[in-house]
Amino acid sequence: MLRLSKLTDYATVILCFMVMDRIKVVASVEIAEATGISLPTVSKILKILVKSGVLNSVRGARGGYRLARAPEKISVAEVICALEGPIAVTECSISDHNCEQSPKCSIRGNWTVINTAIQSALESVSVADLTQPGNVAIDGLKVPVESLYRKRRQKEFGESNVS
Repeated sequence: MLRLSKLTDYATVILCFMVMDRIKVVASVEIAEATGISLPTVSKILKILVKSGVLNSVRGARGGYRLARAPEKISVAEVICALEGPIAVTECSISDHNCEQSPKCSIRGNWTVINTAIQSALESVSVADLTQPGNVAIDGLKVPVESLYRKRRQKEFGESNVS
């Protein structure tokens, strides 16, 4: 089962609050009160999101946090990477050096295709999309797995006309 941490889940809740409330700059205390997430957890998440470039911090009496870009320009993949690290279904999706089976694995490339498809799907969903009702289909969510496989083969084998 693929599962994200609670911090990542809370990060999406915080970001959706910031998008839906249309507040330009919001304090961590306000976010904690509005979302029901504890202030220490909110502060930890905000710090991570600032470090990763998803949010900007604003100093001063009216300081707080704001989105670094339009919500349509912040992908779910970016948020997940900020809190979880690189998106990887298997160890070899990140590096061949983390798996002792890698040298004799015949399906490693297939996992790379799957990982790339998941990455592409998450990149196609923005924080703005998360604020839409759950039953609304998101345009452009189709991932062309066949073309991903072709691209991987071209990269690995230098084949220009792989079909």
